[in-house]
Amino acid sequence: MRQRIALVVSIAGAMLVALDGTVLSVAQPALRGDLGAGVAEVQWTSTAYLLAVAAFLVIAGRLGDRYGHARLLFVGVLGFAAASAGIAAAPGVGWVIALRAVQGLFGALLQPATLALLRLAYPAERLAGPVAARTAAIGAAAAAGPLLGGLLVAQAGWRSVFVLNVPVALVIAVLVLAVRAPAPDRPAPGGPQPLGAALLAAALAVLVHALAGVPGHGWLSAPTLLGLGGAAGIAALFVRRERRAAEPLVPPAVARSVPVTASMVLLLCVSAGMFGALFTATFLLQERRGLDPLATGLLVLPLTACMVAGAPAAGTLLRRWGPRRTALGGTALVSAGVAGLCLWSGPAVAAAFAVLGAGFAAVMVTATGTVVGDAPPGYAGVVGGLKQTAMNVGPAFGIAVAAGAGASSAALLALAALAGVGLLPASLLPRGARPAAAGHVVGEDPGQRGQRGPAAHRPADR
Repeated sequence: MRQRIALVVSIAGAMLVALDGTVLSVAQPALRGDLGAGVAEVQWTSTAYLLAVAAFLVIAGRLGDRYGHARLLFVGVLGFAAASAGIAAAPGVGWVIALRAVQGLFGALLQPATLALLRLAYPAERLAGPVAARTAAIGAAAAAGPLLGGLLVAQAGWRSVFVLNVPVALVIAVLVLAVRAPAPDRPAPGGPQPLGAALLAAALAVLVHALAGVPGHGWLSAPTLLGLGGAAGIAALFVRRERRAAEPLVPPAVARSVPVTASMVLLLCVSAGMFGALFTATFLLQERRGLDPLATGLLVLPLTACMVAGAPAAGTLLRRWGPRRTALGGTALVSAGVAGLCLWSGPAVAAAFAVLGAGFAAVMVTATGTVVGDAPPGYAGVVGGLKQTAMNVGPAFGIAVAAGAGASSAALLALAALAGVGLLPASLLPRGARPAAAGHVVGEDPGQRGQRGPAAHRPADR
């Protein structure tokens, strides 16, 4: 029963975040008209959230490893609900932007915890099924978001989009209490230093902000170059600090894990290729071919359908073929699908989107399962945060590449090549499934949080 509740909580938390992002995209025009906001201010309602999430994901995962993922998830969903209620009552766009940043902070708390709960609830060799169900649910939520948002905005205004988050988050909070994960012991003194956390947050925030500005400024503009240079400088300071820290934010056991590192790079490349291709294809279909938004949406629909249907199939392939072969096949499909979007006939574009969706589902299920399953004992939260960080930085990078290349067929070929780079990290993943250690089963004793010996030295479920 605990496994089922943990799976429901994980899926519900992931769907809450996915719905919030896609529903908001539909509500932004109404928000702009109601609050008298400018285009730049409306853009910041999304950018503020993205920056906060990207900056705090790894830190939130580390906190979950030390203090308990159920606790972090509980705080995250309640804070997410409170921020959503505040946005629904906001008197001006400035309040919306500030509260969206707060919402992003609490979203960062809950996202790694939803993945870590799966690691605590399932043995490593049984993670493929739950991860596939979670991936399919995210795809379904993302697809339903625009439709649900359109209905809400048409019937009750843009504020209803945020009101919807409140009851959903409260239900998730109640379910978190039902998980009843063992309470962690008091953490050992001298945890990760605040300076390291601040440096990582600053580096990620500056990087994402610089990438988000590329469509407006270009790659060689002063804001972009200063942003990328600043992010690189802060990242160098962070690495130097981590090497000297007694307890670094990203533990050496995680940094040295080849499967975890390869999965992060794979997700970065593939998500950059896919989301950059969506940005480019949408622009070309509407601006070059003259399709209206509805016709464009119908052509993109096979992508979502194949993501939802492909996730369970990818879970089955993962169990049979192992991570390496599944990831290689999925990455090849993504690259081929992006390149296929250059064929401008309607059926060919729809088929390319279908191939892209199936490949992306395979990569997501494989990389997520590998990240969570191969996380060193006690570090499921921090690797979950790293995985979510890659999924935030990758799309921003892909859209920046697409915009810098002029949103053309050449941009699609460049994005296909970028996704193809993911074949290298995919080839470094394990060949087949490995038996789970005792520490991979439910329980949050000190060994699983990396405080003492491995959890395999004690009963996994107290």
